Amino acid sequence: MTVRVRFAPSPTGMFHVGGARSALQNWIFAKQQGGVFVLRIEDTDAARNRPEWTEGILSALDWIGIARGTYEGPYFQSANADEHRNAASRLHAEGRAYYCDCTRESVQARTGSQYQGYDGFCRDRGLGPGEGRALRFRTPDEGETVVVDLIRGEPTFENKLIEDFVIARGDGSAVFLLANVVDDLTMGITHVIRAEEHLPNTPKQQLLWDALGVKPPVWAHVPVVVNEKRQKLSKRRDKVALEAYRDEGYLADAMRNYLMLLGWAPSGDREIVPWSVIESEFRLTEVNPSPAFFDEKKLRAFNGEYIRALSVEEFAAACQPWLTGTDTIAPPPWQPAEFDPAAFAAVAPLAQTRIAVLSEIVPNVDFLFLESPLVDEAAWAKAMKEGAADLLDDAITAFEALADWSAEPIKAALEEVGTRRGLKLGKAQAPVRVAITGRGVGLPLFESMAVLGRDRSLTRLRAARTRLI
Repeated sequence: MTVRVRFAPSPTGMFHVGGARSALQNWIFAKQQGGVFVLRIEDTDAARNRPEWTEGILSALDWIGIARGTYEGPYFQSANADEHRNAASRLHAEGRAYYCDCTRESVQARTGSQYQGYDGFCRDRGLGPGEGRALRFRTPDEGETVVVDLIRGEPTFENKLIEDFVIARGDGSAVFLLANVVDDLTMGITHVIRAEEHLPNTPKQQLLWDALGVKPPVWAHVPVVVNEKRQKLSKRRDKVALEAYRDEGYLADAMRNYLMLLGWAPSGDREIVPWSVIESEFRLTEVNPSPAFFDEKKLRAFNGEYIRALSVEEFAAACQPWLTGTDTIAPPPWQPAEFDPAAFAAVAPLAQTRIAVLSEIVPNVDFLFLESPLVDEAAWAKAMKEGAADLLDDAITAFEALADWSAEPIKAALEEVGTRRGLKLGKAQAPVRVAITGRGVGLPLFESMAVLGRDRSLTRLRAARTRLI
C-alpha cells in the first residue's frame, strides 16, 4: 500500500503558521514512507474564497520547501461536488441518513435549551428532499466509536452523545464533514495528519467512513498552537500569517525548523538542526499531544542564528528584496540611483551580526544612501543635551585634521575629545552617532563614518551643530 497524505487548506485568508506546521509534518511523513503528498484546496465556501488566497497558499508552500511540481495537485474540492452528492444520496437510500426541516429555533423550543444538540425529531417522519430540508446522518443509538490516533492513543466517543449531524444542505451541497470524507476516499488518502481542533469531528467522519463501507484512514491529530496566554492562535488577535513573517525577513530554513519544534524535538539537547536531521528523525508517534506554544521571541532568536550562519555573500543576496523593494516588500526610503553596492558590501558583515530579521537591514544602512539621515527625534532629544554643541564643535575640528579617514583614527580622535571633556567614549559618541545616522543605535559608528566618507560625515556633523543653535 502506498502511503498517501493530504494537506487541505481553505483559501479564505492568509496562510496560518499552524497550517504550515501541519503541511511540513505531512510532507516529511510522506517522504519517510516513500509516499505521496496531496494538496487539496477546500474551496466550497464560495462566499469567502478568493483566487489570491489560493495563490498565497501555493507561494507560501513554495517558500517553506514544498514546491509546486513536487506533489500531487492542487485539486479543488468544488470539482468533486458530484461525488459528494452521490454519497449523500447513497446514504439516504440505504437509510443511513434522513431529511429534516427543523430550524434552530424549533429545536430550541422543543428542548428548552440553545446548547442542547439536535433531538432527532425528524428521524422517522419520512421526509423527502426539498427546499429548506437538510440531510442528517442517522447516528447509531448504541455503542462506541473508537478513534485510533498515532498521537493521542484511542479516544473513545459514546455514539449516544453524538447528535444526528447534518451532512448536506437544503440545496443538496455537502457540508465539510461529508465532503472531506468523500474527497479522502476518492483520493485514496491513507493517513490524515491534521490539527487537534478537528478531533471532535473525527468520530462523525469515522461513522461516515463506516457507513460508506470503507476502512477509515490512520488518524494523527497534532497539538493546537497557542500564544503566550495559552490561547489558540487567532487570525484576529495574533500574528499568524506565514506571509507576514516571510515579508518581514524571516528565513525559510529558520521558520520551518522552528515550526517543526511545535510539539516535537530532535534528539539531544539541541533545537537548531539541519533540515536533513529533521527529515530523518521526525516521528509522528513522538509528537507531544499537549498544546504547543508559538513563541515569536524565540523564533526571532532562531532567525538571528540562521542569519549569522550565512556567508556574507548569502546574507547580502538575501537582503536584496529589502534594499530594492518587491511586489510584497515596500521600497526603501532611498532612490535606486542613490544605492551604492560597494558601500553596502562594506557594512554588510557589520549588519549581519546585529539584525534578527532581514527587514532590519533598511534602518541600519539607510544613512549611507540618503542625502540627510532620517532623524529619530527621541534619540536626538536624548543625545543632544547640554554640552552636545561644544562637543560637536571639537569633534568637527578633530576630524578635519585627520590625515587617515579610517575607523581607528576616527575613534582615537573622538576618544581624545571625550577625554578632554571628562567623558567616556560611549557618552562622547552619542551626539556624533545621531548626527551621522539619525539614530541612537545601529552599526559600529566609526566603521560607518569611514564608509560614509569624510565630506559627507563632516557635512552631517555641521548640520547637526547648526540645528543646535
